[in-house]
Amino acid sequence: MSSNITFWEYYEYYLTLHRNVWNRRLHFLGQIATMVYIFSCLYFGFYLALLLTPFIVYPFAWTGHFYFEKNKPAAFSRPLWAKACDWVMIKDMLTGKIKF
Repeated sequence: MSSNITFWEYYEYYLTLHRNVWNRRLHFLGQIATMVYIFSCLYFGFYLALLLTPFIVYPFAWTGHFYFEKNKPAAFSRPLWAKACDWVMIKDMLTGKIKF
């Protein structure tokens, strides 16, 4: 993957790694689990535990990639863009642009 691409070009590449509906569903569940974790940490005052937040989604997402897609997660190459793409993909799933 070239380093001179736009975010939207990367998103198109990202979608090629997420063709399987179960992989996308696992990403969705992982993001929901991450949000619940963040809100729980804030509610109960476990602020130091927020440092673990980036790792909540990985068991869900990586299961989808290794068992359903048989590919490497995009987070290995561009972790911040991959995280942003997760949210764009979830928006596209919720709006019906991508099958849920």
